[in-house]
Amino acid sequence: MKKTAFIWDLDGTLLDSYEAILSGIEETFAQFSIPYDKEQVREYILKYSVQDLLVRVAEDRNLDVEVLNQVRAQSLAEKNAQVVLMPGAREVLSWADQVGIQQFVYTHKGDNAFTILRDLGLESYFTEILTSQSGFARKPSSEAATYLLGKYQLDSEKTYYIGDRTLDVEFAQNSGIQSINFLESSYEGNYRIQALADIPLIFKVK
Repeated sequence: MKKTAFIWDLDGTLLDSYEAILSGIEETFAQFSIPYDKEQVREYILKYSVQDLLVRVAEDRNLDVEVLNQVRAQSLAEKNAQVVLMPGAREVLSWADQVGIQQFVYTHKGDNAFTILRDLGLESYFTEILTSQSGFARKPSSEAATYLLGKYQLDSEKTYYIGDRTLDVEFAQNSGIQSINFLESSYEGNYRIQALADIPLIFKVK
C-alpha cells in the first residue's frame, strides 16, 4: 500500500522568513537606487513571487535581472539568523515522521534553503529537497511534482503540497495532487488550515 507524502513549501509555510526576504529586497533596491515601498512589495511577492518582482523591476529600469538576483541572494544569505520556524513547524514535521509520512521540500528559494534547514535542525526530516537551482520549471508548473511522484512512486491521491499562496494551490492542482494551504480555494483537493497544528487533524478526520 502506498503511503502518504508531504511536499513542503518553505517561506511562509515552514519558515517565518518574509521579514528577512523584505529586508533583502530593500537592500538590493537601495544598491540600485530603486524606490522601495515595503507594503507594496510584500503584497506583490505574496500574490506572485520575488522572481516576478525582480523581472518586472529589471525590465522597468533596464537592469540585468541576474545581477539583481545575485545581489539579493547574497543579502538574504546574510540574514539567515533572522529566519525562524513558523509556530508548530517542528512539531508537525516530527508527527509526520513518527506516523510514517514521507516528506519532501519544493521551494523557489535557492540552495541557501539547505543551509537554513541545516541550521534549524530540520534537514533530516526530508527525503529530498528541491530548490530553484534543481532545474525544474517554476510553480505552478507541475515539473517538480512529476519528478517526485515518479522517482519515489508516490500516490497522487495521498500526496499533499503544503503552502501559503494561491500559486501553491495551483501547483498542486496542475500536478494532480492534494493541497493543504492557509488560503481558501475553489480547488476541491485543497484543505484549508489556520495553523500548521491543524494538519494532523485533517488525517484524524480521514
